[in-house]
Amino acid sequence: MKLKTLAVAALSALALALPGTMAEATKVKGEVTNFDFSFQGLTGTYDRNQLQRGLQVYHEACASCHGLQYVAFRTLSDPNGPELPEDQMRAFADMYEIWDEDLRDWRPATGPDHFPESQFEGAPDLSLMTKARAGFSGPYGLGINQLMKGIGGPEYVASFLLGYTGEEDFQAGSMFYENKAYGGWVSMAPVLFDDMVFYEDGTPATEQQMALDVAAFLTWTAEPKLVERKRAGFIGVIFLSVLAVLLYLTNKQLWAPIKKTAKES
Repeated sequence: MKLKTLAVAALSALALALPGTMAEATKVKGEVTNFDFSFQGLTGTYDRNQLQRGLQVYHEACASCHGLQYVAFRTLSDPNGPELPEDQMRAFADMYEIWDEDLRDWRPATGPDHFPESQFEGAPDLSLMTKARAGFSGPYGLGINQLMKGIGGPEYVASFLLGYTGEEDFQAGSMFYENKAYGGWVSMAPVLFDDMVFYEDGTPATEQQMALDVAAFLTWTAEPKLVERKRAGFIGVIFLSVLAVLLYLTNKQLWAPIKKTAKES
C-alpha cells in the first residue's frame, strides 16, 4: 500500500513537471550585449538629450501597447530627467487621455496625472521594466557589479529590442518571433526600424540608437532619483571618511597621556 502511494505521488509529480520542462526546452539562455550608458558608474548621470529622445521613441513606438502607470507627466520637467520646459510638458500630457472618475468621462491629461496603463492584456507596464529584468550584472549578479556597472536592465531592454533574428513561426492562430536576447520565441513583433522617428537634435535615428535611447528613458522611469542618490552617497562617504580620521586623531590625543603614564608605571 505504501509503495502504491509512493508510485502515484511520483507519477503525479512527473505529470506536473512535464509541461514546464517542455516549455523550457524551447527557451535557451539569452544573449545580452553590454552597452555603455552615461548613467553607469559611481559618478554617472543621465543624458538629458538621450532621455528626451527615449521619451519620443516610447511615445511613437511603445505607448500604443505599453503603459507607464507609475510615472507622472509633471516629472518630465524634473531636474536630472528629460527636463522638458513646463509648456512642452503640458503639451505632451495633453496628447494623452485619462479616465476621470469624478467626471465619469475621458479628459486630456495634465501634469499631476500619470501615464495611462497598458492598453492590451499581456502587455507589461514599462515603468519598472529595467529593474525587473536582469542583464549584465543585473539583479542576479554580484552586488558590487550592480554598484559599479548598474542594474543591468537597460542592457537587457536594448538587447531585446535589437535581438530579433527575422525568424517567424505561426502557432495556434498567433505569430511568434525569435528573439536571441530572450532566448526563444515572443509574441511581440519588432517595433524599431531605421529612421522611423525624426530626432530634433539631428541624431541619426538608427535602430540601435533608438533602442539605447528608450532603454535609457525606461531606466529613468524606474530610477528617477538615481543621480541624487549617487550624490548623496558620495557626500556620505566623504563625510564618514573625514569623521573617521577626526575620531582617530581625537582618540589618539585623549589616550596618549594615559598610555604614557601606564608605560612609566
